[in-house]
Amino acid sequence: MLTSTPSSSQAVSHRPLAAPIHHAGGRRSSRLAPPKSSPLYGLVLAMVVGMAALYLGRWAPIIGGPVFGIVLGIAIRNSVGVGPIFKPGLGFASKQVLQWSIIALGFGLSIQQVAKTGVESLSVTLVTISAAFASAYFLGKWLNIPAKLKILIGVGTAICGGSAIAAVTPIIKSDDHDTAFAISTIFIFNIVGVLTFPLLGHWLQMSDAGFGMWAGTAINDTSSVVAAGYSYSHAAGDYATIVKLTRATLIIPICLALAFYEAWRHKKQGGTDFSLARIFPWFILWFLVASGVRSAGIIPEAWNGVIHFMAEFLIIVALTAIGLSSDLRRMATAGMRPFLLGLGVWLSVSLSSLLVQHYMGSW
Repeated sequence: MLTSTPSSSQAVSHRPLAAPIHHAGGRRSSRLAPPKSSPLYGLVLAMVVGMAALYLGRWAPIIGGPVFGIVLGIAIRNSVGVGPIFKPGLGFASKQVLQWSIIALGFGLSIQQVAKTGVESLSVTLVTISAAFASAYFLGKWLNIPAKLKILIGVGTAICGGSAIAAVTPIIKSDDHDTAFAISTIFIFNIVGVLTFPLLGHWLQMSDAGFGMWAGTAINDTSSVVAAGYSYSHAAGDYATIVKLTRATLIIPICLALAFYEAWRHKKQGGTDFSLARIFPWFILWFLVASGVRSAGIIPEAWNGVIHFMAEFLIIVALTAIGLSSDLRRMATAGMRPFLLGLGVWLSVSLSSLLVQHYMGSW
């Protein structure tokens, strides 16, 4: 047994390669200490919780895995807590994995599939998107909502809920708390839409195509659109799904516009280190490439199920990481104002879609 203290020369020649670990006997060992800055811990945590969210999403598809992921993450973060060792991995998941999930979604979106219905629904979609952004801006200004939270709620309501928020988050560099708040707010109105739209559609005596157009342009999340559409009729569900896919493609110009707006704002504020290549949302470009690959028929049909699963799981992991990074006490300081903003934007989208269809005589 070695009991003597090593000399300085020995200490230099036998310097430990990792941080030492204390043992019961008071001695130190350097072999088992993991690197404290490794993103592995947080990434594994997000994946484990994300797998539970994926299972719950299969059990309750109206809610969906992404919403379960962010809710479970918030619950864990604000009950047992999340140690600082997980922070690097959670940051990696909420940013890099988030971008990978958007690229993976591109492999499931065929341009040919949505072209015909896209042209038919474009006028209604453009009106509802304009209504969403206008109401988000003016109502958000009146309610004194922070600018980035206004953008997230506006984009999420106008385009496709959590997926749109996920795409916009790395561009405007929003706080994880704002992202979680926006997704939670929009989720509430997804559930309201699923429960009330079919009843209102029958009361208004809407056609299958008319209801499909309304659900596809006014309900946020894809799973909620599918649930509402098929609860009305099979034809309405098919139509609503294609309208929703077309609406989802508009996230591309929205993201590009936001990227250039961020560039302009940075320059206006006197930024001297601006680089378009740095701020440009390259993951959107790769999303287009992925969609082009799908449209060209390069990917075998047998792979579609696996690709869809991977895209869904990646976005669940990313949103779970955001939930694990969100402090409810900090979110609570915003009060009811973001909820009121979400309600106002959702109502403007729903009513504008109905009004346009009524004016065009298409319901």
